[in-house]
Amino acid sequence: MPFPDFDPVLIHIGPFAIRWYALAYVAGILLGWRYAVAMLRRPVLWTRRPPPLTTVQLDDLILWITLGVIVGGRIGHTLFYTPELIWRDPAEILKVWHGGMSFHGGALGVLLAMAVFSWRNKLDLLRVGDVAAAATPIGLFFGRIANFINGELWGRPTDAPWGVIFPGAGPLPRHPSQLYEAALEGLGLFALLAWAVWGKSWTNRRGVIMGLFIAGYGVVRISLENVREPDGYMPHFPLGLTMGMMLSAPMVLVGAWLVWRGLKEPPPPPLPAGTAAGPAPARKADEPA
Repeated sequence: MPFPDFDPVLIHIGPFAIRWYALAYVAGILLGWRYAVAMLRRPVLWTRRPPPLTTVQLDDLILWITLGVIVGGRIGHTLFYTPELIWRDPAEILKVWHGGMSFHGGALGVLLAMAVFSWRNKLDLLRVGDVAAAATPIGLFFGRIANFINGELWGRPTDAPWGVIFPGAGPLPRHPSQLYEAALEGLGLFALLAWAVWGKSWTNRRGVIMGLFIAGYGVVRISLENVREPDGYMPHFPLGLTMGMMLSAPMVLVGAWLVWRGLKEPPPPPLPAGTAAGPAPARKADEPA
């Protein structure tokens, strides 16, 4: 089937263009933030441990996470995929509006941002990571849909009836791998983590939800790399490996270890009556943001 006639730009306002890709970031962050707030305000999720942070602290953490995504994603793309920019055109690294973001770099940026934030606020990094991980697939879903609208990161040639002829990708139909990723990295991972949060109450197990996300993303990404077209400027790795596979393999190991460690740890005793989570107090007028 031919690629739909999508315009990557939603609307022009004078010299400024509002792009679907930018809106995907905004939607992912805002909806993920609201989902995390809903988690923190549900006492049923925190019967054995108090919530890892207040909603006021979460508001501040969102800024840290946003910076981690942008800075880490751009630096990761440079180091993992286009290192020649470092010596050929270092100013290009700062031009995030030209595109080029790495999920793995963004994930490392977010992890570093959460680590510093948790240290500064004396919070448990693993438990903060559990809340952030549960909401992350929302952003991944919107990001992959935006990749499809942009007609980028397409898949390998296919004779499947749902193959898409992407502009700039030649005459052959290709896997719409962006939609596969939206379904599995977004909807599938969100469902898995929602089951862990709301069905199993693993919010009381430090690092388990975070580990499920890390390992789950690694497994999905490795699998879908088999139908995703490798970047043309990347070298050919042995055994049919791709950069995405090699960066995702450690995620599976680290995530599996976090799940094993969290489930092996003895569960804490139930909290005394009246100490379960409730809505966090509102920020006072003279309280710093």
